[in-house]
Amino acid sequence: MRPVTINGGFVMRAWYDIAANDIGTRQDAEGICASQAAIETLIAQEIERGIAPGNIFLAGFSQGGAIALHTALRQSVPLGGVLALSTYLPLADQITGEAIANTRSTPIFMAHGRSDPVVPYALGIASRETLLALNYAVEWHEYPMQHSVCEKELRDIETWLTRQIKTV
Repeated sequence: MRPVTINGGFVMRAWYDIAANDIGTRQDAEGICASQAAIETLIAQEIERGIAPGNIFLAGFSQGGAIALHTALRQSVPLGGVLALSTYLPLADQITGEAIANTRSTPIFMAHGRSDPVVPYALGIASRETLLALNYAVEWHEYPMQHSVCEKELRDIETWLTRQIKTV
């Protein structure tokens, strides 16, 4: 729970603050990094419990997908994969210097609605292109929907996740 500027500072569930309608600008680096640290604590707990990093998947929708992408690309050991739905790559201008090289083997499933009014489709595409330019293994899916999840997307997730788990 945190105050979100775009919503008049009301406290709500959010991974980080959003200061403007254009979520690609004025990004809350401090909040994004704090959420990354929280997820890394969970990853470390799972590894301590005996779960291999290659069996750990991060998944998220919207802000959750942004944090999943941001965190997975900064791990010292590649994770099993990332499901990033209706989202974008936050702090994309920093990824070249911060991404860990061996995370390029982490499979990434990205899905986006072509009519998304919350996370613009163009921002999702730009994030995909950034990742592809850095040689990440991105599987891209798009759907005729807004900021939501559809049945076809769920089937595509099932197919992708089943394929990833079989290779672990």
